[in-house]
Amino acid sequence: MELSKQIVLWIALAAAASPIWGGILLFLWSNVLLPRRIPRAEIERLAAELLARYGDEAEEVAFGEEYHAWRHSNGLERGKWRRVRLWIENHCHRWEDT
Repeated sequence: MELSKQIVLWIALAAAASPIWGGILLFLWSNVLLPRRIPRAEIERLAAELLARYGDEAEEVAFGEEYHAWRHSNGLERGKWRRVRLWIENHCHRWEDT
């Protein structure tokens, strides 16, 4: 009898925690995994367009787009613009002598 009470308790606990785990998994899917599925060629194309249009301020424009997507809770767009911003930062950063 004691074992059946423990089983029921654990099942009830798992059922109560399932929305939490579902929310965590949904967050990870939309904010981490989906942006990584965007092809590198598209990221490079967007970065090249920003560099051609805005020059040295392309990184700030990409950050603005990332911030806008964050404010509107769009994880996929935020991840895309974050990858564009990081690509610009890593490949086009000009070191200035100070």
